Amino acid sequence: MKSCDLPATSRQPAAAQQIRLENGAFGAYIAAMDSRAHNGLPFMKMHGLGNDFVVLDGRARTMAVTPALAVALADRHRGVGFDQLALIESRGAGDAHLTFYNADGSTSAACGNATRCIARFLMDETGRDALVLTTDRGTLAARDAGGGLTAVNMGPPQLRWDEIPLAREMDTLELPIDGAPTATGMGNPHCTFFVEDAEAVDLATFGPVHEHHPLYPQRTNVQVASLIGPDLLRMRVWERGVGVTLASGSSSCATAVAAARRGLTGRSVTITLDGGDLRVEWRDDGVWMTGATAHVFDGVLTEDWLERVG
Repeated sequence: MKSCDLPATSRQPAAAQQIRLENGAFGAYIAAMDSRAHNGLPFMKMHGLGNDFVVLDGRARTMAVTPALAVALADRHRGVGFDQLALIESRGAGDAHLTFYNADGSTSAACGNATRCIARFLMDETGRDALVLTTDRGTLAARDAGGGLTAVNMGPPQLRWDEIPLAREMDTLELPIDGAPTATGMGNPHCTFFVEDAEAVDLATFGPVHEHHPLYPQRTNVQVASLIGPDLLRMRVWERGVGVTLASGSSSCATAVAAARRGLTGRSVTITLDGGDLRVEWRDDGVWMTGATAHVFDGVLTEDWLERVG
């Protein structure tokens, strides 16, 4: 498959660089990669706790992301594969503007783990320890939390039925759905079920049924969560337009808010997901989420592949 290339030499182990330089092929490889980068479309692959993203940097060149491109890129066999696609642009009042696309080509106003990943990339790039990013959700503050962790303020939760939104006026603490889930908005809609054992739920069946529930006109992310210790939640997630994912930042924030509203926890909790742990704190200024990120590799989408996508 020619749709992505290997990382640049500066990111390879010294021994691997030496082998390639000694056999005389590495210089030609780098020249070919530079040519592809000029004619193709560079991208970055990142993840937060296994919640993975393709990131396009549109600050230096105009990029038109279509639903067809997003769907093709999301294909883990014929494209690159991702849970969400993120586009970085130089617009808005912050240091950068982020736009998010789901694997089905639809857009999302928020993506917490992608925001953390990109914040880390931009802080490393600029040498700064704090940034302000804009999204369709609003303006989000990000900071270096130390120890390789990155924190993002996802903003105040949306608790009113028409903010989330729901189809009609109702109490968002316990919805009239079997299991009495809690509805929360974090720039995208969420439906959180508190269950005795999150591991026992067949999420591949349970998730899509509730994603498309008529109470959610824009569909919804679905979480199943169990209290497994003081201020410690085990949570699994079905993401709207994606499916089962190893982690979700906005879902973690929504679950933390729902648990606090229902008196199950305090306002500072640890969420244990399939991909690892996130720390979530519901503060006066918004919901802060802290965790690890990874910039895995860079690549280039070839002209031929892009032309076939259309």
